[in-house]
Amino acid sequence: MKKIGILHGMESSFPEAFVERVNQIAPSGIVAERMIVEKVIQGESSGYDVIIDRISQDVPFYRAMLKNTAMAGTAVINNPFWWSADEKFFNNALALNVGVPVPKTVLLPSKERPTDTSETSFRNLKFPLPWGDIFDYIGFPAYMKPHAGGGWKSVYKVRNPDELFSAYDETDQLVMLLQEEITFTDYFRCYCIGGKEVRIMPYEPRNPHHLRYVAEMPTGPAAKKLLATVKDYVLRLNKALGYDFNTVEFAIKDGIPYAIDFCNPAPDADINSVGQENFEWVVETAAKVAIDRAKKHKPGKDNLTWGTFLTSSVAGNARDTIFESKK
Repeated sequence: MKKIGILHGMESSFPEAFVERVNQIAPSGIVAERMIVEKVIQGESSGYDVIIDRISQDVPFYRAMLKNTAMAGTAVINNPFWWSADEKFFNNALALNVGVPVPKTVLLPSKERPTDTSETSFRNLKFPLPWGDIFDYIGFPAYMKPHAGGGWKSVYKVRNPDELFSAYDETDQLVMLLQEEITFTDYFRCYCIGGKEVRIMPYEPRNPHHLRYVAEMPTGPAAKKLLATVKDYVLRLNKALGYDFNTVEFAIKDGIPYAIDFCNPAPDADINSVGQENFEWVVETAAKVAIDRAKKHKPGKDNLTWGTFLTSSVAGNARDTIFESKK
């Protein structure tokens, strides 16, 4: 019997529907359940062939457990090794290398020194930073946010240098990004599941959370071309990153899709926020992908998905592969 487990926290609508759907459509010999974690012994499998991870970003114990069971052969969605190394500033650089537009962005050191460091730990960092050059490059208004954060935590809109420095004073030991504002006419949030299935959803991030998916899909020849470009960019990013389950957000300015947020490996899938139609698509697609991964699972082997950035680097031709993907 092949087992598919879903590891989750407070959310309930998606995990429950996912388990039910897999058990409805899976062939004999494949079963899904809410994952139960018991003892975790080094080098031993959890007993699951496939695990959908929805919570380990917030629970270090789960992250360590997932890496251990992945080493023993479990197909974890998403790859816990890559997710542990992932952060937004690198992702932006990677997006540029695969030909996907992103806002102008700079990396800022933490306002407070990390614990157990001193001034001499930063003797290679020129200080003060060349703020004038940074402001000329980014412009105002701008957004400042953690380079490895999520969930709209510690995100600031700053309209001038005074607002930036005031916000910066609140960020403690967080390494931050400063990013230009993209004044958009349209905005899309796109699921990508299995590295190939894409659902483009009109999205309005300025609305209250429960109304953000209440938006109209653009129509007409120009819109058709725009949506095709958006889908292409979604696939490029997820192919390079190696995510099996992710969302990518695009702000559209002057007809150009700018990737705003594309590191969401446990994206919101609650029926009360995404709506019934989107929820049904996510449940059905995730169930089919998990079943396919269970069928392909090879005990004791590496069953993780690795993005082209890493696989090409191992093969020694990362730059060639990256530039080829721009064409």
